[in-house]
Amino acid sequence: MGADLHAPLGQDRKAAKRPLRRLPVSAIFGGIAALSILGLSTYSAFEPLPLQRPIPATEPAQDAASGAGKTTPAAGAADGNGQTMANSRPLGGAAVERTLTDDGSVVTKFSPKPRDGKGPVLIDNRNLGQEGRLAALPNDDLIEETAEGRLPVVGPDGQRPVDQYARPWSGARGTRIAIVVGGIGLSQTGSLRAIRDLPEEVTLAFASTGNSLSRWMQEARMKGHEILLQIPLEPFDYPENDPGRGTLLTSDRPEESLKKLHQALGRITNYTGVMNYMGGKFMSDASVFEPVMRDIGQRGLLFLDDGSTARSLTDGFAKAIGMPYADGDLLLDGQPEKQAVLAKLDELERIARRNGQAIGTASAFDETIAAVREWSEEAKARGIEIVGVSALAADAVE
Repeated sequence: MGADLHAPLGQDRKAAKRPLRRLPVSAIFGGIAALSILGLSTYSAFEPLPLQRPIPATEPAQDAASGAGKTTPAAGAADGNGQTMANSRPLGGAAVERTLTDDGSVVTKFSPKPRDGKGPVLIDNRNLGQEGRLAALPNDDLIEETAEGRLPVVGPDGQRPVDQYARPWSGARGTRIAIVVGGIGLSQTGSLRAIRDLPEEVTLAFASTGNSLSRWMQEARMKGHEILLQIPLEPFDYPENDPGRGTLLTSDRPEESLKKLHQALGRITNYTGVMNYMGGKFMSDASVFEPVMRDIGQRGLLFLDDGSTARSLTDGFAKAIGMPYADGDLLLDGQPEKQAVLAKLDELERIARRNGQAIGTASAFDETIAAVREWSEEAKARGIEIVGVSALAADAVE
């Protein structure tokens, strides 16, 4: 009965009322927030495209090229019995395709919109280089098939051989040195030793009059070397000093010079530019040198002047044409003895520290190869970055 023994007989004491407990304000707001999240989650679970109106299967898609006005019907059926709806927004950067599956889910696919060729084209001519495993293969977009062979050209997108085949470098503006070792292809043992023993940062110059050039090119590129092509040009004391067959002469008509140039350029591929072999007289004669420089520049190649003659017109023509070019600062092996070459390399380093960069040229003599290899290892420890010659070529178009 629940009777109280201390209450008067026949009367029960009423139970005492418990005081109401008030919830904290923070708990009330927390509960409201939890209910909101739960409601939104429940809505999202049953809504296939949250926060966006689903596109019905019958809605037309705007034409990506025109951006307005034109419409196309929705695409046909997707895999299974699902329906596919294509939608391309006129100001967007992608075409949107949504597929409605059998279970009511919607799968959205984004893909680039086709270009109509009327808009601006962005050309990126940074030194992209080549992936190492493909370094011995030419880019077909940068090749022109001619009677003289496969000649380098600027690609349809503006890409140049000087950029495609350049050796990548750090991009740091520290002290930089390029070392160019020429005569590759003239001696089998010398070519093999240069490719095998020289650091991969050293640029190799291939003599256009050499032998087995395609073989040496492939090995050099696979090793990581940037390469140039040496073109024989007439020296002042020609013919007593003869650069070899195919020499470009000041007595040649312009079409004869260009034919010889093209025959030389067609010997190999994958080079960033051209380097003179001798040529003091030819490079100081404007009437014959100008059309040759212009053809080299139009093909997207750099020109390296070895610096052997002060009368060369290279700089003036390169700037006028708007092509990348460079000048050699020092001949390293005028005296082909290891200690003499090491002394020249130290002198090259002093030039580079003074000017920020320097270019040394040499030939593939055994003594030169040994000296360059030894000095390069020590120079890196002193903070010198050895780069491909294209990294130091001044681009007159910039």
